[in-house]
Amino acid sequence: MQVSTDVPNPTNNPPIDITSPLEVIVYIVIPIALLIVYFWVRKKGRSTSKDQVGEDT
Repeated sequence: MQVSTDVPNPTNNPPIDITSPLEVIVYIVIPIALLIVYFWVRKKGRSTSKDQVGEDT
Protein backbone atom coordinates (compact mmCIF):
# COMPACT_ATOMS: atom_id res chain seq x y z
CA MET A 1 0.00 0.00 0.00
CA GLN A 2 1.34 3.41 -0.89
CA VAL A 3 1.27 6.36 1.48
CA SER A 4 0.92 9.77 -0.06
CA THR A 5 3.81 12.10 0.71
CA ASP A 6 1.52 15.15 0.98
CA VAL A 7 -0.76 13.70 3.66
CA PRO A 8 0.53 13.67 7.25
CA ASN A 9 0.80 10.24 8.82
CA PRO A 10 1.89 9.04 12.28
CA THR A 11 5.37 8.10 11.12
CA ASN A 12 6.38 11.66 10.21
CA ASN A 13 4.72 13.48 13.14
CA PRO A 14 6.97 13.64 16.20
CA PRO A 15 5.29 13.86 19.63
CA ILE A 16 5.13 17.14 21.53
CA ASP A 17 8.39 17.91 23.29
CA ILE A 18 7.43 18.99 26.83
CA THR A 19 10.96 20.28 27.49
CA SER A 20 10.57 22.96 24.80
CA PRO A 21 9.09 26.16 26.29
CA LEU A 22 7.65 27.22 22.93
CA GLU A 23 5.70 23.99 22.48
CA VAL A 24 4.42 24.12 26.07
CA ILE A 25 3.15 27.66 25.51
CA VAL A 26 1.60 26.92 22.12
CA TYR A 27 -0.01 23.56 22.91
CA ILE A 28 -0.88 23.88 26.61
CA VAL A 29 -0.88 27.47 27.94
CA ILE A 30 -2.64 29.24 25.05
CA PRO A 31 -5.54 26.73 24.75
CA ILE A 32 -6.14 26.84 28.52
CA ALA A 33 -6.03 30.66 28.50
CA LEU A 34 -8.50 30.77 25.59
CA LEU A 35 -10.90 28.49 27.45
CA ILE A 36 -10.69 30.63 30.59
CA VAL A 37 -11.32 33.83 28.60
CA TYR A 38 -14.22 32.19 26.73
CA PHE A 39 -16.01 31.11 29.91
CA TRP A 40 -15.27 34.45 31.62
CA VAL A 41 -16.79 36.38 28.71
CA ARG A 42 -19.86 34.11 28.68
CA LYS A 43 -20.35 34.58 32.41
CA LYS A 44 -19.89 38.34 32.12
CA GLY A 45 -22.39 38.47 29.25
CA ARG A 46 -24.99 36.53 31.22
CA SER A 47 -24.68 38.73 34.30
CA THR A 48 -25.06 41.95 32.29
CA SER A 49 -28.09 40.58 30.41
CA LYS A 50 -29.76 39.67 33.74
CA ASP A 51 -29.02 43.18 35.06
CA GLN A 52 -30.63 44.75 32.00
CA VAL A 53 -33.75 42.56 32.31
CA GLY A 54 -34.15 43.58 35.96
CA GLU A 55 -33.96 47.27 35.06
CA ASP A 56 -36.75 47.04 32.47
CA THR A 57 -39.36 45.62 34.84
